[in-house]
Amino acid sequence: MMMTKTLWRGVVAVVVMATMAASCRGGGDETAPAAVGAQADRKYLLERVGDAAVAQIYADGFAALPLDQKQLVWHLYQAALAGRDIYYDQRYAHNLEMRDVLEEIITHPSGVDPATLAEIERYTKLFWLNTGPYNNLTARKFVLETTPEAFAAAAAAAASAGATFPLQDGETLDAMLARMRPYFFDLEFDPIVTSKTPGADRDILAVSANNLYVGVTMKDLASFPERHPLNSRLVKRDGRLVEEVYRIDGKYGAQIAKIVEHLEAAVPFASEPMAKALQALAQYYRTGETADREAYDIAWVQDRNSPVDTINGFIEVYMDARGQKGSWEGLVYYVNPEKTEGIRTLAANAQWFEDRMPWDARYRKAGVTGITANAIDVVVETGDSGPITPVGINLPNDQRIREEHGSKSVSLANVNEAYDRSTSAEFRKEFAWSAEEAERSEKWSSFAGELTTNMHEVIGHASGKVSESLTTTPQAMLKEQFSAIEEARADLVALYFLPDPKLAELGLVPAAEQHEIVLAEYEGYTRNALVQLRRVREGSQIEEDHMRNRQMIVRWLMDNTKAIEVRERDGKTYYAMTDWQAFQAGVGRLLAEVQLIKAEGNYDAARALFELYGVHFDPALRDEIVARVDRLNMPSYTGFVMPRLTPVRNADGAITDVTISYPQDLTEQMLEYSGRRKPM
Repeated sequence: MMMTKTLWRGVVAVVVMATMAASCRGGGDETAPAAVGAQADRKYLLERVGDAAVAQIYADGFAALPLDQKQLVWHLYQAALAGRDIYYDQRYAHNLEMRDVLEEIITHPSGVDPATLAEIERYTKLFWLNTGPYNNLTARKFVLETTPEAFAAAAAAAASAGATFPLQDGETLDAMLARMRPYFFDLEFDPIVTSKTPGADRDILAVSANNLYVGVTMKDLASFPERHPLNSRLVKRDGRLVEEVYRIDGKYGAQIAKIVEHLEAAVPFASEPMAKALQALAQYYRTGETADREAYDIAWVQDRNSPVDTINGFIEVYMDARGQKGSWEGLVYYVNPEKTEGIRTLAANAQWFEDRMPWDARYRKAGVTGITANAIDVVVETGDSGPITPVGINLPNDQRIREEHGSKSVSLANVNEAYDRSTSAEFRKEFAWSAEEAERSEKWSSFAGELTTNMHEVIGHASGKVSESLTTTPQAMLKEQFSAIEEARADLVALYFLPDPKLAELGLVPAAEQHEIVLAEYEGYTRNALVQLRRVREGSQIEEDHMRNRQMIVRWLMDNTKAIEVRERDGKTYYAMTDWQAFQAGVGRLLAEVQLIKAEGNYDAARALFELYGVHFDPALRDEIVARVDRLNMPSYTGFVMPRLTPVRNADGAITDVTISYPQDLTEQMLEYSGRRKPM
């Protein structure tokens, strides 16, 4: 994705796309006005859980799809749900049994103390949103805020009411709870899911609690010939490294078999190019071989016109401290034709932007081809893409395939709408230096955010080429620094070209308003580096790649240009963007440096850049920001409830229609996905 996702994940804070600040998988921090065309009486914000918001995604165009496309979406939807538990297990080895315990208590509440039950429900909702006990943005562990004794009493009451717990052979309920106690209650036990900067003499793999490696350190990998870097778990057995390959007869074989079953059921309803891609994906799932993954990537990229599409597989490497292992995810979506024109215009003119990139001509593509871009409405996102979701995606990640065959970029239109409709406008006012800045943000942040996200994906991630002397991939060379470097590169491309008159010439911005749009975006991006600190409520380091990227860019501009000033007023700190021309010029210089790092695979330069500007922050400043945000009662991130699809069948069992509904209830949906029912 990068898929590279734009979480403004990041996507995700009061997460809205008010600024580019939430690229690919992290979340942005600005709020935006209501989305045009949204139904005014619709419920978007469903609830608050701690510092998280829960919102509903709507997919209005689904009902109008022809039957064959609905049937196609249905089977792909089933494939996306079939792989959900893969990501749970990848994220933490104890996730699935923890989830079983929590859901059994919630679905058997009779006799459970009400206060204890309320805390278990709060914790479980955060567990679902973050796919386990680690915050999606900070990577740090969160725990149950009750006593182990109260939790044990709740489990005993649930057992009396018929709950079935994941007991090991010969294990009693009390023994199970004692064994699992540190998972739920001890902050120092497996404290961080991914640690890319653990400190001197600490190994990034040993310190990270995710389930991508077992007993393996970076030293072990120094001379190991890894055959399946993306789609395997590495385990040390009897002193030897073993690759447990993710395939139908390997690791996660049962889940992968169900995915393949649904993919194959989808083939008869797909267009010819999409059918070819689905068959290639099924083959890759069978063999796990890199050559089959490459064949799938190529077939997927070459399917440029299908109105329905899916992303299903081991894609993003953000969770792996060394940036190699793919996390599983499943997305299903259809093209939103009303919102696609702008992103397609960028794709059609990608060569113009490539020719004017502010980096060495050696790293410019001579013939940009094969960039497909669409605005889409998602029907479901699971695994690494949901419930906390990106707002933009660009794939595939394979640099060679991108250079030779092209890429696909999508902007998740209905996710953006749900963000916009579920957030408040008070947030930007608190951190804007002037009333004029706040007014600009109110008027233009949503527009600027959507445009820069599209630029980030289409002309950012899809741009550039690596040095001819590079004998391996940038990912392999840059290791744990790669994702942050790539996200910075895409952000910088969008920021650099935003003031260019070419955007008005292409009809992407109104010429008379372009200057105001530039100011709104540059100001918002600057503010975000300050405001995002509210998400890291412990420690003094940023772990999430999108957050590192945004802090690095802003702090580099502070040190190397006159574009940004740190100001204080009434005991409050502000980051004020004061010179847009210096900002753009500085972005161009930094972009040239970042592209050089990627193109040459310069690990030492990447590490130095982020160590100086992107990782560390002043905890006293963070505490100030947290206090200001808490006074506003604003969430730090947002998770989403997905639409629900239901097939309509005739007497013979054939599907005659597929209906869509909106649960508006996180608990109901998560329990339904697990095969459980919410108690009445």
